[in-house]
Amino acid sequence: MATYPILYSFRRCPYAMRARLALTVSRQVCELREVVLRDKPQEMLNVSPKGTVPVLIKVDGSVLAESLDIMMWALKQQDPERWLRFDPDQMMNLQALVAECDGPFKHHLDRYKYAQRYENTNAVEHRTEGSQFLEKLNHQLGETAYLSDQHRSWADMAIAPFVRQFANTDRQWFDAQPWCHLQAWLAEFLASDIFQQIMEKYPQWKSGELGPLFPSLSSPHLE
Repeated sequence: MATYPILYSFRRCPYAMRARLALTVSRQVCELREVVLRDKPQEMLNVSPKGTVPVLIKVDGSVLAESLDIMMWALKQQDPERWLRFDPDQMMNLQALVAECDGPFKHHLDRYKYAQRYENTNAVEHRTEGSQFLEKLNHQLGETAYLSDQHRSWADMAIAPFVRQFANTDRQWFDAQPWCHLQAWLAEFLASDIFQQIMEKYPQWKSGELGPLFPSLSSPHLE
């Protein structure tokens, strides 16, 4: 039986970032297996045939293959920064916001960032459509410091990696938009210690190797 859960991850994937953020803040140490998406290990495909990251194999052998499931599992083990919200209305609002991120916003983000992958796709049109979600976030962040209240929540950390990806597609354009609250929120996320930690680079995992521990036992979140 494994000593630690096993996490299959890809550094730049926003879904995998979600998982690593929650695992780090909750101090859930895993064996990290960094994946190259064009060379997916058979061990990962055996437990999650859909072939996407993140995938978490718990110590008991059960598998979590969705980023939000991994976040919730980790935070329910330990939630020292209180990312979870227990008010039903608050939780429902956050779930709806994340669902909008993962649905319509992600649809437009993909076609803005990777327009060449889609036939007859106008990147600027999808940038405009995706911007409606960002304007919604900016409005909320004008009311509260974070997407729920005055403290960051699991939803902030679930959505921020996708806003980062949208912003980086054309950073000059993004920075020129009248979204001062959203831009400040994103800048704080990118400068945070936890984001810097989860973006540390690791070599591709090879079958038969023991992956590094993540977060490392020297992590400030484990002290």
